Amino acid sequence: MSRHSSGNKEIKNTKKLSSGARTSKPVIFLLGFLLIVVGIFGVLYNPSNSIQETLPWEISEAGTLSFSQREEPVFTVQEIEDLYSPDDPDILKLVSFESSGEKVQALLRIPANSSSSSFSSSPGIVLLPGAGVSKEGEQGLAAELSKMGYATLTLDQRNQGAVNVESDLELFRAGLEPVEYLMIYDALKAAEVLSIQPEIDPERLAILGESNGGRFAIIACALDPSLKGVIGISTSGYGTEEIDPSSVADSETYRFYRSIDPDTYLSSLSPSRLVLIHSFNDTVISHELALRTFDFAKEPKAMYNTTEETHGYTASMRPDLEKELSLLLK
Repeated sequence: MSRHSSGNKEIKNTKKLSSGARTSKPVIFLLGFLLIVVGIFGVLYNPSNSIQETLPWEISEAGTLSFSQREEPVFTVQEIEDLYSPDDPDILKLVSFESSGEKVQALLRIPANSSSSSFSSSPGIVLLPGAGVSKEGEQGLAAELSKMGYATLTLDQRNQGAVNVESDLELFRAGLEPVEYLMIYDALKAAEVLSIQPEIDPERLAILGESNGGRFAIIACALDPSLKGVIGISTSGYGTEEIDPSSVADSETYRFYRSIDPDTYLSSLSPSRLVLIHSFNDTVISHELALRTFDFAKEPKAMYNTTEETHGYTASMRPDLEKELSLLLK
């Protein structure tokens, strides 16, 4: 009832004004002041203006992603029981760090012979699992790396590493941040968090990813010169490097696809080293795709091949993995 009666009063007042009744100066002043306030509010709080001012990323005309300067790492660390490799004497810690307004969970595995009081700290590896694999599910490889002497920070990637390209394209078109950009940013923040752990040598850091994780690892390495190199296991780019830009009708879609393709960043990797390990008989990503990505890359680079009919890390990859890590993080 109160809303209707209030509306009636407003209608009557409007009729008086429109019939030629003189409006007092205080009323004119108040109306003018309100219009000014509303105008300022519209400028300051226009959603499109807000988006443009707060975007933490940029895309070049060539489709290369870049981020503005990152804030200081904010994280917590708690030592936990190692339920995933209980026979190993490693130290396992649960790490939670802030990234683009979210809390990212990670497991920090430290070789038993490393400690904050030792004269030599461990080299560190950011470890990105493949799609559908959690940080816990990747601890088998993390334990293998620990036996080689390397600490690992293994992430729970957003969507557990799975991607929805169509949804991300819509976000990109709307001026919003695609989830894949957030996943790359998470990897960059993880490298920062790992570098300041007391057991870690910040001068000896690398990133390793399996399958989809390898794609994000390549892009992150290209964007972070502090990383000595990247190892991609059972991974490849998407091949947008082979597309002629002049033949593309939708330039915005092209720029987006270029921005999420690791092939786009291969020319920016050097002097960091690219290492690909792939099976000739990979059941998910063909060896031909991995070889194409390797051919796009500049030196320094290396590629190793196995023969298992599987996807992801296998024991036969260990000698080549150990060899390359010793070169990267010597």
